Amino acid sequence: MVDRLDSDIRAALGDRLPVEFSRARYGAELVVHATRESLLPLMLLLRDTPALDFAQLMDICGVDWPERPERFDVVYNLLSLTRNQRVTVIVPTDDSQPVPSVSPIWPTATWFERETWDMYGVVFAGLADLRRLLTDYGFEGHPLRKDFPLTGFVEVRYDEELGRVVQEPVKLTQDFRSFDFLSPWEAMTSLPGDEKVHLNRLPPPEPAKTEGDKP
Repeated sequence: MVDRLDSDIRAALGDRLPVEFSRARYGAELVVHATRESLLPLMLLLRDTPALDFAQLMDICGVDWPERPERFDVVYNLLSLTRNQRVTVIVPTDDSQPVPSVSPIWPTATWFERETWDMYGVVFAGLADLRRLLTDYGFEGHPLRKDFPLTGFVEVRYDEELGRVVQEPVKLTQDFRSFDFLSPWEAMTSLPGDEKVHLNRLPPPEPAKTEGDKP
């Protein structure tokens, strides 16, 4: 089925768009790699071609590859109910070059693109409502980037004196501690209640000799 889907998409595309094909999940799923410029024509073709009919956009997510010049992959997961098949479209970008919004094609993409912007900082050109979705309005940074600190940049708490929520820089202070790296089971020679256990490990007493026993 994947081979047939591959051939149908290639036949519909012809030589009009610069895309590449690959397989995922041990060849069970088809992946189409596109550029930012070819994204919208490709999505319209996948949706409107009767032989393909990828009418549903299931999800948009991101992947961060910090070592690449274009560090982000924007991943689109499409579903065709008539074919009962899925296809994944991947577009590379960076944190400055915008990716065309597919919300005019699938209105539900507004929520997915807002989430991708919030988590990764990928900008979508043509998205009318580019606001944070999962974090607060004053949040700094993008949590799913690989270089985002685990503790974040600021912490939010309620101040009793001011009577409102305040944001402060994260301060992680802890006392100096010395670690011996010993297992607690190795460092402790006995545990509470083990007194009788040690008695059971003693060798049994030798039987008393009687007058009838031979030496």
